[in-house]
Amino acid sequence: MISFEGGEGSGKSTQIALLEKCFLEAGHEVVTLREPGGTTIGEQIRAIVLGSQNPNISFATEVLLFQAQRAQLYHEVVLPKLAEGCVVLMDRTRDSSVVYQGIVRRFGKDLIEELNTIATQDTYPNMTFLLDVSVEVGLGRRHAENGTSNRIDNETRDFHEQVREAYLELAREDVKGRWVILSGEQPVEKIAKEVWHAVSKRIS
Repeated sequence: MISFEGGEGSGKSTQIALLEKCFLEAGHEVVTLREPGGTTIGEQIRAIVLGSQNPNISFATEVLLFQAQRAQLYHEVVLPKLAEGCVVLMDRTRDSSVVYQGIVRRFGKDLIEELNTIATQDTYPNMTFLLDVSVEVGLGRRHAENGTSNRIDNETRDFHEQVREAYLELAREDVKGRWVILSGEQPVEKIAKEVWHAVSKRIS
């Protein structure tokens, strides 16, 4: 399982699509998923938790909704696919909750990781890529994509700055060698080559 993390507009979905192509060309079976979402229940939760029409969701509700969709996704798709030997590519997973809710929303990393353990049945990605971009670049990309924004996009600039710093903090604390930090402001093709190079070293 390989996950991609980063702030809004960091280029995760673009790099996941390119990595999926590399794996398919190498003869691997691949499933690509996003959080929140990935299942019928998860997509319904996504519409609630990210909907700009729901600005008054409490932080506690946010925490539990993210964990609920994750529990369903791992139960229904992630764990069965891993058991089948598939490569699973994740656009966000447990680390997003540590950053957004554990650190920035101040629920605490330990509490969020306890919930993550329940939701994922104690499953971690084998590799996690952090695509680091400035808040200005990331939000600029998000607004250019479709001209609309979700509830998280609409948070304050300070919130997004805290998210960026929290991701860097989490990645730099890594002692298991799971995280790879890449600049998401490089050309798309250059990032893709760096991603595949890093992945190839792990699977060779």
